[in-house]
Amino acid sequence: MGTTASRKSGKPERHYMSWTEKRIELLKKYWSKGMSASQIAETLGDVTRNAVIGKAHRLGLNARPSPVKGPVEKKPAPKQPKPVEPSPKRITLLSLTERMCKWPIGHPGEDDFHFCGAPSVAGQPYCEDHCRRAYQTPAPKRDRVRPPRL
Repeated sequence: MGTTASRKSGKPERHYMSWTEKRIELLKKYWSKGMSASQIAETLGDVTRNAVIGKAHRLGLNARPSPVKGPVEKKPAPKQPKPVEPSPKRITLLSLTERMCKWPIGHPGEDDFHFCGAPSVAGQPYCEDHCRRAYQTPAPKRDRVRPPRL
């Protein structure tokens, strides 16, 4: 983007180039060849790297991996815990002991409501499977999905 001093204020006067059909086609061509935004800006002339990036984004051109961040490695999907075998006997609140899993099954107030009853992990209220469900380590901050803005 070229600048010259304005006659009235002495401040730089900006000249904005327009995206002609020809320049857009060149941008698409260079982008698909894998040229960097800086290289495209230099080749087209009178346009900044950020203008090239913005136009490529608005045109919906395929994004490319950041050279700063490096290649993104896909992590394997977390393993699903094995389901706990239901106890043949319905464990009620009154029949729970200190060493039994206290994971509720069903909805309180319903006839079939009961507790897991499997042997609990030492110092925990649940069995191994239910501990994995109840106590999950949070994903690293960079991998968290942000909720949509309202």
